Amino acid sequence: MKTSIAILAAGLGTRMKSNLAKVLHRAGGFTLVEHAVRAARAVADAGDIVAVVGHQADAVKKILQPYGVAAALQTEQRGTGHALAMAQPLLEAAGGRLVVLYGDVPLLSGDTIRQLVAEYDKSGKAGVVITCNLDDPAGYGRIVRSGDGTVAAIVEHKAASPEQREIREINSGIYCFDADLVWKHLPEIGTANPAGEYYLTDIVEILRKHGHGVAPMLITDFNEILGINNRVELAQVDEILRRRKAHQLMIEGVTIERPDSVVIDLDVRVGRDVVIESGVRLLGATVIGEGSVIGAGSVLTNAAIGERVLIGPYTVIADSEVGEDAHIGPFARLRNHNRVAANVHIGNFVELKKTRMGKGAKAGHLAYLGDSVIGAKTNIGAGTITCNYDGVNKHQTTIGEHAFIGSNSTLVAPIEIGDGAYVGAGSVLTKPVPAESLALGRAHQVVKQGWKPKTTAKKG
Repeated sequence: MKTSIAILAAGLGTRMKSNLAKVLHRAGGFTLVEHAVRAARAVADAGDIVAVVGHQADAVKKILQPYGVAAALQTEQRGTGHALAMAQPLLEAAGGRLVVLYGDVPLLSGDTIRQLVAEYDKSGKAGVVITCNLDDPAGYGRIVRSGDGTVAAIVEHKAASPEQREIREINSGIYCFDADLVWKHLPEIGTANPAGEYYLTDIVEILRKHGHGVAPMLITDFNEILGINNRVELAQVDEILRRRKAHQLMIEGVTIERPDSVVIDLDVRVGRDVVIESGVRLLGATVIGEGSVIGAGSVLTNAAIGERVLIGPYTVIADSEVGEDAHIGPFARLRNHNRVAANVHIGNFVELKKTRMGKGAKAGHLAYLGDSVIGAKTNIGAGTITCNYDGVNKHQTTIGEHAFIGSNSTLVAPIEIGDGAYVGAGSVLTKPVPAESLALGRAHQVVKQGWKPKTTAKKG
C-alpha cells in the first residue's frame, strides 16, 4: 500500500517575533521544515511528499528543492483542515495511506512515523493519531476516548469543558489516515469554533459519524511531538539535537572534552579517535578523518579533514579539503574552495582562499594566499601575499615545487614562479620567474652616514 505525506508548513509563527517564517528557523543545523522532510523520507519517497507552504513560500520552496519535495500553496491561512485541502490536488490520486505532519515539529523521528504507519495497518481503523500524556496539558487539544478505546473526539483547549480539561492525554496533530476517506470527507469540516478556522481535528468526529473509527497511538516521549512556538523552545530543541549528536559520536569512539560547549550539526561525520576540544563548532557536511585533533574554538563548515590532521585552536575552515597529517593553525583561516594536500603546514594568521597547496608545502606565518597553486615542498615566508585582485578581476599565482618565497614578498598576479626558484625577502614581483632562478624585486639599499634632517627651526 502506498504512503503519501502532507507536511503543513504555511504559517508565519507570530510568537517567534521574527520576520522569518517559523519553518525557516534552524535547529541542529537544519531548518525546521527540513527536519520534517528528513523524517518523512523514512516511509515515503520524495515524490509522495507535499509541503503546504504560505508565508515566504519562495524561500521555503528553495529549501525543499534539493529534497525533491513538491509544494502546495496556501495563500490564506485558514486552519489545518484548509491547509490539508491545499495538498489534495497533488496527493489525492495516490490513495493508500495519508500521513499528516507539521513543519515545526523537528524531533519527530522516522522510527515513530514507521510505527504510526504500522499501527494504522494493524488497527483496521480509518486513522491513527499520535497522543501523549502530560502532567500539565494546558493549551493542548484533549483526546476524548470512547468506551472501546478509540478516539471519540479531539477537543481544543479553548473549547473544552472543565471535565475535559482534566484529561491528560493530548493530541499531537500527527495522523495516518485512509487517504480516500479523508479526501472524501474533508469538505465537511466547518468553522464553528472560536477562531473561525477549519480544524483538521474535526475530521475524527466526522469519520466517526460515517462509521469509521480513529485509534490513538500513545507515546511516552513528548519531545518527539514538541512543536516550536518561540525562541525558547527553538533553543531547547537545538540543545536536544546537538546533545544527541555528541552522545552518538562519543559512543562511536570520539573524544569530546567538553560536550556541553561544542556545536555539532547532525550531518557531520567524525572518525574514531578524533579529539574535539572545547568550544568547537562543526557545521554543515563536515567530515573528519580518524585520529585528528580539532583545537579549542575552531569553526569548521563543510570541511573535509583527512586522518591525523592537527587543527590548532581558533582556526576557521570553510568549504575546503585538508589532506592527512597536515598541521593547520592556530589562528589560521581557510575559506572558499581550498585543497590542501598531505603533510602541509599552515601556521598562525595565514589565510587561504581558492588555493591548492601541494604535499609538504609550508606557510608558517602571517601570509595571504588567494587564487594560488603552490607546489609540493615549497616554503612561503612570513608576510607573503599574492595580489590576486586588480580592482576588477581575480588572477592566479602559480608557484612550482621546492620553491622558496622569502619573507614579506608581494607576488602580483597573474604570475608564475618555477620549480626550485628563490624569491628574495621583501621583493615585489610582477614578472615570471624561471625554474632554478633567484628573483630580487626590491630597491637597492642606500646608507648615508652622518645624515641629519634639515630644519629651519632656530635654537633659542
